Amino acid sequence: MAESPDGEVRGQHCVAYLQLLLRPDHRHPVLDAVYDGVYSHHAFRSNFEDPGHRVPRFSTINWGVCVPAACSARDVALQVEAWAAATTAGTGLALRVRVDEDMCQLHRPWSGMDAASLLATAFFGAVLLLVAAASAYDFLRGAEQRQAAGHGLARDLLLSFSLLKNWNALLSVKRSPDDIESVHGIRFFNAIMLVLCHKSMSVFYNGYSNRTEMSEGIGQQWTVIARAASLYTDPFIMLSGLLTSYAYVKKLERGQKINIVDELRNRLIRLVPSLAALILFCSFVLPWLGSGPMWNLVIKTHSDICKKHWWRNLLFIHNWFGFENMCLTHTHHVGIDTQLFMVSPLFVWLLWSKPKMGLGILGAIAAISTVLRYYYTYFYELSFFVYFGSSVSQMFRTADLSYVMPTHRLTVYLMGVILGYVLRHCGRDFKLKQSHLTLGWTAALVCLYLSVVTPSFMGKVGYQYQAVHAANYAAFAPITWCFLFGWIIFISYIGKGGRVGRFFSWQGFLVCTRLSYALYLTQFPVFFYNVGLTKAPVQYSLFVMFNVKETAAIFIASALLTLLFEMPAQNVKNALSRFRKQQTATPPKVASSQEPQKLKAH
Repeated sequence: MAESPDGEVRGQHCVAYLQLLLRPDHRHPVLDAVYDGVYSHHAFRSNFEDPGHRVPRFSTINWGVCVPAACSARDVALQVEAWAAATTAGTGLALRVRVDEDMCQLHRPWSGMDAASLLATAFFGAVLLLVAAASAYDFLRGAEQRQAAGHGLARDLLLSFSLLKNWNALLSVKRSPDDIESVHGIRFFNAIMLVLCHKSMSVFYNGYSNRTEMSEGIGQQWTVIARAASLYTDPFIMLSGLLTSYAYVKKLERGQKINIVDELRNRLIRLVPSLAALILFCSFVLPWLGSGPMWNLVIKTHSDICKKHWWRNLLFIHNWFGFENMCLTHTHHVGIDTQLFMVSPLFVWLLWSKPKMGLGILGAIAAISTVLRYYYTYFYELSFFVYFGSSVSQMFRTADLSYVMPTHRLTVYLMGVILGYVLRHCGRDFKLKQSHLTLGWTAALVCLYLSVVTPSFMGKVGYQYQAVHAANYAAFAPITWCFLFGWIIFISYIGKGGRVGRFFSWQGFLVCTRLSYALYLTQFPVFFYNVGLTKAPVQYSLFVMFNVKETAAIFIASALLTLLFEMPAQNVKNALSRFRKQQTATPPKVASSQEPQKLKAH
């Protein structure tokens, strides 16, 4: 309604999208220069048709308009179009205008929350109450009882949610004898780099009073560390293959079978609770926690998509449906990794049963995957590297046709599988000559140069896209980048890592490993939450990238997701497993010798 019962006119805020165009018949060098300056040298190229909920439409002007609530989006568009036509008449410029219904917002009181959102909020409230009750019980029962075993299934299930128990487990730096120490540091390094890269993408949503200065700043060659965002996901895929292979080879060497059903069940218990909780929160609770000009674009749009397609995520097939309609698009990696995990027993068995033939087959599969990345990037003009002037449509094509396809990510996964087998085969006492160490380090440094320094020229202002550059980067940068970390893992494992190995093997990184999955899940919701709340232009500086409060919020959200869902699910699984073993191990009760006599007497 436009009016409240007492006659007051209600207002609404709309965001009108404007796109500045040059008329072909009025081209002039000065006008071209002004146009280029207005669009800040086109750091990104976009138009109205590009999805704006995942990657910002950098070429779009966002103009806030306050109008009565009775006005529709079409009414607003007509008024803005009339103003635009009058303003640009005879200038050689034109303005396209678009106003979406979702970008017109009214005040939403909490009392208007729908039933589904109320139920979701109640669910999270119930989890908090359960955790509080379990924590209080754990605290009050004392240290002696805490160390005692065999409390019964009901108590073990309750204590699975104890914050005290899970917090101590989260901060524990105790290693297992079979731990590959350097893995934790490598995972942490790439996780932090991913956070920075994703943050660099989210900052482009905001309005800046010095946007052209910002664009010129990010056009420096050193920004390759942020433009190579896809590179930092490859070590996670490699580490997944490594740890899976390392565990499976151990079982095979002991004569045990690989039970794929059990392995998959354990994996789902680890992944699903946190993922499901985040989907539920982002779909039904987060949309009610704030407001702002961009709120509906970056929060509500994701919520609407998740309400429709959440089941794809929980079946781990969401990466096959494209970025535009993917619930929580940043979770595509979970789908890729799970699908590769499903076929990993075959890869490991080939290596373990027939090493030479298996190595040849896996090498051939890896080569095919590399060729696929090169072919698709070259012939479909994709780009894994975010160069200056990248178009949003090209980014989405790259994601849909190659980046989210497990067949295109097999190379680094198989590198991890082979490395896991090599670690088991060589053992920790494997000896390397100094000449071999020197050769290995030289190769690793060359790989570092090829991964980061060589492609940096594509980040310059004025770079003209060439498919061969993009194809070379897509095909070979993941290999060289993962070889670098694979070498560090190998020499650290055999005790020859030196200072580099000791750094990545620092025990404090164990805590980061336990948080890594939740850290991966929560960063984009936090980024988008802050984008949605932003209500005015800001002054850009490099320090925008290092927002202490935002970083702290990501780690706090990650810790909560881990402590409230991931670790309790693992504890419940372990409690049920112990109970089943106790039931199996307990001998059946046998009647005493006196009981038959009593029966006979009766």
